[in-house]
Amino acid sequence: MSSRNTKPITILMADDDADDRQMTLEAFGESRLANDLRFVEDGAELMDYLFHRNRYADPQNAPRPGLILLDLNMPKMDGREALQAIKSDPDLKTIRVVVMTTSKADEDILRTYDLGAESYVTKPVTFQALVDVIATMGRYWLEIVELPSPKGIAHA
Repeated sequence: MSSRNTKPITILMADDDADDRQMTLEAFGESRLANDLRFVEDGAELMDYLFHRNRYADPQNAPRPGLILLDLNMPKMDGREALQAIKSDPDLKTIRVVVMTTSKADEDILRTYDLGAESYVTKPVTFQALVDVIATMGRYWLEIVELPSPKGIAHA
């Protein structure tokens, strides 16, 4: 029996690889994580989402994420640039960002932590390993860690 009394949060994944997005969606299902999982395809679209610009202008269609899963290597604006923009913005810096990428390079790991990422995860190669990682991340970020409430939302 779980003592969990948290409400599901919006999780936003920024990844340009359609297969990775689909596998992550399926892994969330396998992990039985009942959260609102949304996707953007690059850093520029991520910033549009967060700042409610262009197709994300209606805040109802782009709820503030409690957690961002961020790939580093994306077109238009890469994950490093997006992370720097998020962590340097006073309204966005409290959003937890987990870098989830294929890179195992020490310079990428160090740079993303320097920019303020909360975690760095190398994407698993197999689907079952991805399910295990998502389940573990879910337990940690969605059940154990206390996240700040979304700003500007009235609580009933």
